[in-house]
Parts: sequence; C-alpha cells; structure tokens
Amino acid sequence: MDGAGGPGEGPAQEALQSLSRRLQVQEKEMELVKAALAEALRLLRLQAPPTSLQDPGTPGPTRDRYACCQTLFLPLAGASRGIGLMHCLPSSPAAPPGLPPTRSPSSVSRGTQTETEVETEPSPGPPGLSNGPAAPQGGGEEPGGTQSEGGGSSSSGTGSPGPPGLLRLVQPPQRTDTPRRNSSSSSSPSERPRQKLSRKAASSANLLLRSGSTESRGGKDPLSSPGGPGSRRSNYNLEGISVKMFLRGRPITMYIPSGIRSLEELPSGPPPETLSLDWVYPAPSSPMGTTLPIMERPHPLLLLGLQGDYGYRGRDSRSNLFVLRSGEVVYFIACVVVLYRPGGGPGGPGGGGQRHYRGHTDCVRCLAVHPDGVRVASGQTAGVDKDGKPLQPVVHVWDSETLLKLQEIGLGAFERGVGALAFSVADLGAFLCVVDDSNEHMLSVWDCSRGTKLAEIKSTNDSVLAVGFNPRDSSCIVTSGKSHVHFWNWSGGAGVPGNGTLTRKQGVFGKYKKPKFIPCFVFLPDGDILTGDSEGNILTWGRSLSDSRTPGRGGAKETYGIVAQAHAHEGSIFALCLRRDGTVLSGGGRDRRLVQWEPGLVALQEAEIPEHFGAVRAIAEGPGSELLVGTTKNALLRGDLDQGFSPVIQGHTDELWGLCTHPFQNRFLTCGHDRQLCLWDGEGHALAWSIDLKETGLCADFHPSGAVVAVGLNTGRWLVLDTETREIVSDITDGNEQLSVVRYSPDGLYLAIGSHDNMIYIYSVSSDGAKSSRFGRCVGHSSFITHLDWSKDGNFIMSNSGDYEILYWDVAGGCKLLRNRYESRDREWATYTCVLGFHVYGVWPDGSDGTDINSLCRSHNERVVAVADDFCKVHLFQYPCARAKAPSLVYGGHGSHVTSVRFTHDDSHLVSLGGKDASIFQWRVLGPGGAGPAPATPSRTPSLSPASSLDV
Repeated sequence: MDGAGGPGEGPAQEALQSLSRRLQVQEKEMELVKAALAEALRLLRLQAPPTSLQDPGTPGPTRDRYACCQTLFLPLAGASRGIGLMHCLPSSPAAPPGLPPTRSPSSVSRGTQTETEVETEPSPGPPGLSNGPAAPQGGGEEPGGTQSEGGGSSSSGTGSPGPPGLLRLVQPPQRTDTPRRNSSSSSSPSERPRQKLSRKAASSANLLLRSGSTESRGGKDPLSSPGGPGSRRSNYNLEGISVKMFLRGRPITMYIPSGIRSLEELPSGPPPETLSLDWVYPAPSSPMGTTLPIMERPHPLLLLGLQGDYGYRGRDSRSNLFVLRSGEVVYFIACVVVLYRPGGGPGGPGGGGQRHYRGHTDCVRCLAVHPDGVRVASGQTAGVDKDGKPLQPVVHVWDSETLLKLQEIGLGAFERGVGALAFSVADLGAFLCVVDDSNEHMLSVWDCSRGTKLAEIKSTNDSVLAVGFNPRDSSCIVTSGKSHVHFWNWSGGAGVPGNGTLTRKQGVFGKYKKPKFIPCFVFLPDGDILTGDSEGNILTWGRSLSDSRTPGRGGAKETYGIVAQAHAHEGSIFALCLRRDGTVLSGGGRDRRLVQWEPGLVALQEAEIPEHFGAVRAIAEGPGSELLVGTTKNALLRGDLDQGFSPVIQGHTDELWGLCTHPFQNRFLTCGHDRQLCLWDGEGHALAWSIDLKETGLCADFHPSGAVVAVGLNTGRWLVLDTETREIVSDITDGNEQLSVVRYSPDGLYLAIGSHDNMIYIYSVSSDGAKSSRFGRCVGHSSFITHLDWSKDGNFIMSNSGDYEILYWDVAGGCKLLRNRYESRDREWATYTCVLGFHVYGVWPDGSDGTDINSLCRSHNERVVAVADDFCKVHLFQYPCARAKAPSLVYGGHGSHVTSVRFTHDDSHLVSLGGKDASIFQWRVLGPGGAGPAPATPSRTPSLSPASSLDV
C-alpha cells in the first residue's frame, strides 16, 4: 500500500546502518595501512644495496632470480593486527644496453576484493633487445602459484612468471564470483543498495596505494586514473614492457609489441571511417505477390521460411503498423522508426528500400500518423544513459518525407514512457492525445503546432492500451484497456494552455460479461464504436440514457452502453481495422484468423494466418484490396483474403547472441534464445533460410570454405550444418555447460570451442569441414571462456575468460598453455574478437565493471575496431586502439544491450545484434569523406616497424 512501510524495512535499515558503520571503521583502518606501507617502502629503499649482489657478467642460476629477500612486520597503530611484507631484490639491477636506467621503485595500485599487491619496478633482464627489456624467463615462478595475464591465479598452476622486485601483503588470495555471460538475470531493486554497500566495504578493505614516489604524487598520469574498484584504469609500467589496466579491481597485464617504442606513436583520434545505417532486419521475405505455400519437411529441423527480413516489432507492441501517403509502410523496432517501400528500391527485386527516423534516444513504443499521411508522431519509453541518469520519455512529431523533427512534445511531462497516442481527425490533426505509462496513466491533449499542453487528467490505475479521437467530433476521446472503456469529453478552453478540461464517462457493460482486457476499438461512420476484447467478442457501443437503477449513475444522464455483441474469435482480439468500403476487419490471437464484417456484424469472409507466423497483432489497409498484417512473431505479411498472405518481413523474436559472417559472400548468420538459426543475404536484404534448432543458439562460425557452419548451443552441444542443404553433418556434446564461442582456424584444419566449463575444446577438421575428431583440450582458465582468436598461422590461440584472464595456447604443440606470455607480444592474429589485449585495451571506458563490452571485432583490413556495449551503442575505434580513453564514433539505434558485431568479408558492412530488442542492424562502412568502404591495406599490426604500421 502506498505510504505504508513494509514489514522488513526496519531490519533492513538496521543492517544497512551496521554495514555503513563497519565501512567507516574499515576505511579508517585502511588509512593506517596506507601509512604503514608507505613507511615500509621508505625503509626498504634505505636498506637496498646500491650495487648488484653479484658480478653482472657472471650469470646466476636460472631458478634463483632473487638475490635476497627481506621480511618486515609492521604493526598498525590502533589496530589489532599488523602486516607482513616480503621484499625480494633482483639478482642484477643493471639495465640492458640501449635502455634508460631503471627508475626508483613505484607502487602500482591493485585494488581488488581478492588480494592486495604493491609492485616495484622490475630490474630488466639480460641484454639482447634494442628497443625493450627482455622477457621474464619461464623458469622462475612466484611462490604460491603463477598469475595469468588477467591477474587471476591459473587453475592449471602455470602461467607467466611475475617480474622481480615484488612487495606484497602476506595474505592468501581469494576468488570472487564473476558474472556469467549471456545471462539476463539481475538482483532485485531492494537488494541493490545492500550489495552496493557490501561491495564498497570489501573494496575499501583492500584499498590500493596510489603511488610510492613523490613524482607520481605530484601529478596525475595521463594513462592512469584512480577510479574505484569497479573502474578501468591503466598504467604504463615495467619500463616499457607492458601496460596494466584494472577491471573490477583486478590487474590485467598486456605486453607491448616490440615494434612500439612509445605509446605516443599510436593513433590517437577517431577513425576516418564512418558508419551509415543501411538496413534494419527483419528484411523483405519473398518476391512481392508470391504466396509461399505451407510445406512439410520430414527433417528434424523445421524450415520456417524461404526468404525473409530483418526487423518488425510485433511481439510486445501495439499501434505499430501504418501506410503513409507515399505508399511506404511505417513501423518501429528498437529506437528506430523504419519507412519501408515494398518492391523496387535499392534492395533489388522484391527487396524494396528502407529509410530510417533515428531521432529517439530509447525504444519507440507507439506510432500515430497525421490525417495528411505525411507527418508521424512517435512516442518513446523512459530509460537511462550509461551514467545511470534518467532519459525522459517524449513524443516526436516529424516529417516522413524529409525525416526532420518538427516538434518535441511533452519532454518532462510524461512518466515511464508513452503508451498510446492519436491525432485528431475532424480538425485536420490540430491536436494530439497522449497517454503515458505512469501509475495514473495521465491523459493529456496537446496543440501539435505549438507543442503546448491544453488539458490533462488522471485516467485510471489500470493499463491503457488504446486511445483515439472521434473522427467526427474532436471533443470526444475514447480510451480502452484493462477491464474498461472510457469516453472523455474535452473542452479546449479557447486554446489557452492548461485551460482545457476533461470529463469521463465510463462504458457500462450491463448484462454482458466484463472482459479482462479491451485491446482495440474502431469508430464506425454512424458514430457507434466497436471494441475487441480478450473474450473474443466484438461489442458495439452506442449512446443511450442511463436507467435510474444503474448503480452509481443517478438520474437520466447520457452514457455509453452495449447495443450489440458478436463472438468473433477464439481467444483475444488484438486488432480492428475500418476499411474504405465500410467493412471491418478483425484479427484474432489464439485462432490466428482474419475476419471481414459487414455492418451489423455479419461475417463476410475470413482467412487463417499460418501458425509459424504467430497471431495477428496489427492490420493496415494498402492500395486496392491489399492488406498488411503484423504478427506476434515479428512478421509482416502482405496479401488479401482471397489469395492468402506472404511474408514481407520476418525476424527473430527473442534475445540474440550468435553472429558470424560468410568468408567470401555478403551473407551472415544469426541465432539466439528463440532457437532459430537464420542465414541472411546482406545484398538482397533477404532471409535465405531459417531452421529451428530446438535449443538456444549462442555462437556460430563459418568454415573458411563456406560449405559448413558450426553452431554452439546452451547445453554444451554443438552442431555442424551444411549451408546449402541445411542438413546436420556433425552433432557433438562437450560437457553440460553453455558454449560461448566457436572459431575455425584460418586454414580450416581446427575448430576451437570455448565453454562455460572453463575449457577450450580443440577438434581436427576435414578439408570440407564435414568431419571432426577430438584433438585436445586447453585447460588452464579459472573462469568461463568468453572470446578467443586464432593466430594467422593457425597454430596458436589467444583467449579471454569471465574473470578477465588473457591466456595463450600452443595448439599445434599439444594444446599447451604458454607460460611466458611475453613471447606472444608480436604474434599476429587472423581475427581480433577478444575484448582484452594490448591492441584493444583503449576501448574500455572509465568506470567499467568488466561487463560493459559484450563484443569486439577488428576489420579485415585492420584499420578499425567495432565494439558492442551494454548501453545500446555501437562504437568505431581506430586500430590498434592502445591508448587509454581512446576517442570513438558512437552510433545509437538499438534499444537494448548490443550483443555482437561483425564485419562482412570485404569490410563493406558491419552487422550488429540487439539483445532484448531482437533487432539486427546492417551498417554501411564509409571511407574517409563518406566515399564508400575503405580499401584493403597492408597489415597495421603494431608488431611491424613503427614507421609502417602506425601511419594514419
């Protein structure tokens, strides 16, 4: 109940206060820790010998990298415990020839909930490199296990040895849980403050030292920002050997390629290439006028369509399908309003053409078309930006010919979102009626030309699903929704803003059963109103004088009552449409029928929509007898009641994750939680085929021959399908955890499969890709695999995991973990989809929690990197992107987290997938000046000489 506190609020508040007090105590204690550690550094510097402990020319034993170790115990004033510090001095502090002398030891922050570490600058290894220190040798390992490049302790007990000169707290590390990929679950709002406070307390208990040197205390390093435990920070350290960044307080060390002497040599600006939205899928399905027969295939996979489209949103939306005066069909998906012209246009035969209105900042919820057939009103939902600041819902009125915004209505006046809207008809669209999604579902009337509010009132606490002006009288407004039909009388108040009034009259059901929902209504030429409800009935409403016995109505007041009823459908009626000839069309949900009614509700004709297209969601009248039907499975059908209907648009209906592009054709493949696997033609903007996987598909990759494609499922099972026949040629299961990545080697001889069981499975593949046999397993990650890439020679793998590890594997040598990661710094990669690595660490924003970037892809010409983030954006960076806070070009349009991005084989297009909005965006890549795609250039991998590899 409003205003009443819940029974659990008292204990919860006390728990929060207790955590807050504990946090304050820990913060004070950590100040003592900082002071003690600073004193320890000072003492250890004083005790360090000024000369080496042995002759530099005499090589020491390889297993003993430290000449001496000192242990120091520091009691904490005012605390019940102290800190034990161990400092190991390197065997030779002399720098190799050609390198500057080593700086004084400085600490590197490492704030994490698992461990606290303070590192001093290492002493360089033996001479031999002209442009950087030698790699740490693999023979000397740190006590207590090795560290992966991501900072976590490798489960295999192997990894790259740490640099010498370590100063660390004598305290056993602990692991914390990391979020699982492809998971849509989140904590409840009531738990978030408590979780946030507990995380803050834990991270404060492992507070980091900023720096032990006066130089670093004097100013802020341009490559490092302090941030909190959930931030991304980077440090250029180890005397030019590596760059270290932090995600959720965990250090990630990335070794710098030998061809880079300074980070200042790297590109620093946004890329010259740009993106232009080319197509929003679903896309055109079949040649116009061709009706697809319903085929039966005796195959375990169900064929859903021969051709299709990339994006209509009918699953959870209403008022989303109209035909403009130009003949274009207007609908919305995610944050984009699509204007689609069936047939002709740039899409080729049957492909049509698309234009896009992209003025919205969050998902579009509803549309209304002005009586002139040109202007369009679109309302968006509320949202938040990447900083958590709320984005207010608003209505845009825009010109469909120029795609220019004419008026912004209601900014700051609506709550949660815009649920329904309608233009007036009798006065040529001078007014706009809007219902928002607040608890009271505020009903307001606006002057379209001025953008001013004329009247407003609380409508009802129940859901409002539809609103409309009476076409003969703009003073009459009707709303319908959950268990109600309301008739409103609007007095304009002489056009003075805020002076109008709205009064309500409730529809009386009388002897008829009140339905649970009334999703739609339509005005008849004689002034009556037809409503469709969740019981499958069409009710005719007319004005009448209420009976004095009617409860709550009093004397002889005019009201609206039911004058006729017809049972039209089994299940709910989602759409009603008044045709130009005066007949009415109704669309059913459960029975998927379209029925045409003449006056008096006499059925004239009907047709049934095939089951795999879903139920009828919206109906629009096209030219002549043509009809357009939107369905609940995101399909747009075109046809008539006599000849049947063919799909113009088809698309996915649930969250998307899997995406791969064809190796030499402009085709790409998608899969997701709707269990559909779809192959799309990027040139014709058409669906080549679609099959039912029976399980959730999460990842996919084409064999280099293009003859087969591997698809990973959420059960540990993976399939290999023939792309022509769609037959399954391999069906193998590895473990029982979901698979997050599948990737063929560039020569097609191996297939790597990354699983949530922390392992990478390697298979040998036949030349045609049809046969696979287990080659080995890469075991060493301590969390689930998120991304992996093959080297250009097909012998090595780079992989990322859920706890931000970066590991390297020698596959040809027996799937061995490479202990010395430094030796992989110059290795060239056939693809770059790993989100962690030196070449791409600049894509991470400040304040990132490690899950903000879902996907990354380098173009084939190695000029740009595309990034998909959790804030509905696609970013374009220069490659390599190895400078902190690298600038990017940002592109919106998706209404949910972007789950994947991939370039087509010739880099002419970029494909991005939306998560919950189930959308597919195809972007055209434009070269400098917008003159088409960038030409292929020699490799820009920074392992080449700086003069040739980093030219912009």
